[in-house]
Formats: sequence, C-alpha cells, structure tokens
Amino acid sequence: MKIKPLPIIVTFLFLIFFFGFFQGLKNPNIYEPRISQDQEIPFFTAQLFNSKTEINSNEIFAGNKFYLLNIWSSWCVPCKFEHKFLIQLNKEQNLEIVGLNYKDNVKNAKNYLEELSNPYDILISDKNGLTAIEWGAYGVPETFLIYDKKILKKIIGPITNDSMNEIKELIKT
Repeated sequence: MKIKPLPIIVTFLFLIFFFGFFQGLKNPNIYEPRISQDQEIPFFTAQLFNSKTEINSNEIFAGNKFYLLNIWSSWCVPCKFEHKFLIQLNKEQNLEIVGLNYKDNVKNAKNYLEELSNPYDILISDKNGLTAIEWGAYGVPETFLIYDKKILKKIIGPITNDSMNEIKELIKT
C-alpha cells in the first residue's frame, strides 16, 4: 500500500492556515490614535468657515483658558446627537468652543447651524480633512478639551451627558 503525500500535505497546510487565521480573529486590530494627557496641540493653519481668512492654531488657542475643539460635519448623524450638549457647554463662561467643520459642503453646514443653532465661538473649515489628521482624529465627531495649548481630554464619538458633566468638572478649576 502506497501512501499518497499530496492529501497529507494539503491537510497539513489547511490546518496551519486555519489556526493562523483563527488566531488573527482573536486579536482586534482597531486603530485608535493615542493622545497622552498634557500633549501639546498640533500647529496648523486653517480657513475661517465663512471667509477666505487664514488663521493658525496660535491665534485660535491664545491664552491660558479652556477650549473645546469639536470636529463635526452636517452629514454626521452622531454630530446631531451631541449638538444639544455643545449648546449647553457654550453657556459656560470659562470655555470657548472651536468647531472644525470636516469634509463638508459649505451650504449644508450653514443650513445645519441655522437649523440647530451655532454653539461655536470660532468656526474653521477642514475641506480636505488634513487638519483633523494632524489632531489624530479618524472620524467625526471627536472632541478635545484644551488648556494652555495642551490636550487634557479626548472624546471619541459624540459628547454624552456623562462626558459633558466631566468637561464641566474639569473646567471648574
């Protein structure tokens, strides 16, 4: 009786690939940029939302006060969910909210702000998405709490009641 090596080799290779792929499924490969506490904000230049005026991060985040950079778009459903929390945070005296409009149609963004009201003290455009990339963002909405040009907190996804209350606690100092 002659043993055929081909079926044994094929079975052996199948088992190796099967266990390799099975191990790969156990390891999540979710990319999440790491923002360490007190990391300096990136330097960038951007265009003010409703004009051709260029502004840079040193002009936007001037002074030792709290800023909230919110990356949003009119086409983003979670952005609409968090909008009511941004409106509430806008009432805080020691917090300035900066909106970064991400890869959006200007007309749609204007309609969005007219419909829901504008919680932003400063509004800048990021038509090509490069400014958001400099911040380590990989989607919308994302929000950064900043003090003295340092990132204190990063919120991935929409602001919720809990994260709003946490922001309010952090800016009380």
